[in-house]
Amino acid sequence: MSFTLAVVGRPNVGKSTLFNRLVGKKLALVDDQPGVTRDLREGAARLGDLRFTVIDSAGLEDATDDSLQGRMRRLTERAVEMADVCLFMIDARVGVTPTDQVFADILRKKNANVIIAANKSEGRAGEAGYLEAFSLGLGEPVRLSAEHGEGMDELYHLLMPLADAFEERAKADAPETDVDVDEDDEDAPRVPTKEKPLQIAVCGRPNAGKSTLINKIIGEERLLTGPEAGITRDAISVQKDWEGVPMRIFDTAGMRRKAKIHEKLEKLSVSDGLRAVKFAEVVVILLDVEIPFEQQDLRLADLAEREGRAVVIAVNKWDVETEKQEKLKELKEEFARLLPQLKGAPLVTVSAKTGKGLDRLQEAIMKAHEVWNRRITTAQLNRWLTGMLEQHPPPAPGGRRIKMRYVTQVKTRPPGFVVMSSFPDLVPASYTRYLVNGLREDFDMPGTPIRLTLRDQGDKNPYKDKKKKQTGRLSKHMKKPSGD
Repeated sequence: MSFTLAVVGRPNVGKSTLFNRLVGKKLALVDDQPGVTRDLREGAARLGDLRFTVIDSAGLEDATDDSLQGRMRRLTERAVEMADVCLFMIDARVGVTPTDQVFADILRKKNANVIIAANKSEGRAGEAGYLEAFSLGLGEPVRLSAEHGEGMDELYHLLMPLADAFEERAKADAPETDVDVDEDDEDAPRVPTKEKPLQIAVCGRPNAGKSTLINKIIGEERLLTGPEAGITRDAISVQKDWEGVPMRIFDTAGMRRKAKIHEKLEKLSVSDGLRAVKFAEVVVILLDVEIPFEQQDLRLADLAEREGRAVVIAVNKWDVETEKQEKLKELKEEFARLLPQLKGAPLVTVSAKTGKGLDRLQEAIMKAHEVWNRRITTAQLNRWLTGMLEQHPPPAPGGRRIKMRYVTQVKTRPPGFVVMSSFPDLVPASYTRYLVNGLREDFDMPGTPIRLTLRDQGDKNPYKDKKKKQTGRLSKHMKKPSGD
């Protein structure tokens, strides 16, 4: 998906109808009654050959207090800020209202790319409203009929010039992963810069305190918070120099058990959180101290490991825990038992509410990132392999002796190694785990995913073919004549 399009406007102007048309499915509820959509809904959109993410938002209400309408307005405004393009819809049959004028001013300040669309423009009834839309000062309006599909060509031609630029930007924002190792690279490991900040995804179940934690890190109330679970629906990123290190931090939608995901909206939010993991370098799994290590927490941690991302476990709401020492011991035991694939990953206790423990969290993130970038010379690795083989030789399945003669690091971010071995397909998984655990312990790489590949060493004897030819010629000369 090359860019994100947020569809915004007053209630009942046809935002959800357009959303459904762009995604090709009836994901959003549509009704004549205004206010059916109360939160952000996301989908994969298709318009001609353009592929992008579309967000259906709640109707913009003229409310600024802490009521539900006020908070939903702030949530929609946040989507406006973070979206690449905003499609501001008005009802051409009603014309421009004072509320439309207020939100046009907001859009001018919050987003550089705003397209205004006069929806319900089919027939003569929408002509006056279409002409009124020019007065909003957002450029030439698009005539749309979301219900009948009219005006989609015009919308395509407005979006097309933006798509290439956004695609290039997406490539630039994606983290470098599976980087080939060059021992002569003087710049390794990569140091985070403002142009390429360290990318962190904060993930966890709803109401674990993700948005509160990020607000505390950046020092401002940037993300919407509240006592209700599941306020954050989409992945929002903020940038911050944290202790002098440029970082981009993603706040992701809460992960619930599938049985509790009643709305299609929330299913989309879950997929948004999973996508954020793929675009991060370090994933912080935020647990609630009262109910840690539930199934969705484990799924997230496992996903981060499979995607090859560095992982930090942060236990939130530590300020309300009374038996801290006993609880910490219990947490460490559960972690080791439930997530053996992340053995040694940092486990940090924090309080997003008070800010206590944030210094330890930052240190853990930097350590995890450094290990994720770790490079080991071939000479060190081969000395290590010799010791491992002496300590515990590989098995001999079916009487075949397995020889491992050479190991080298081929990738980093995460660290990846290749061992040249005879009969690599016969090496049991338990022996591969033995080698991986040895790498973790001997080279101080706790917690980070390690990729270890066994390859057939082949026959490296340069005289093999020559010997075969000589033997063939010799046997030919030694043949007895047929008459003897």
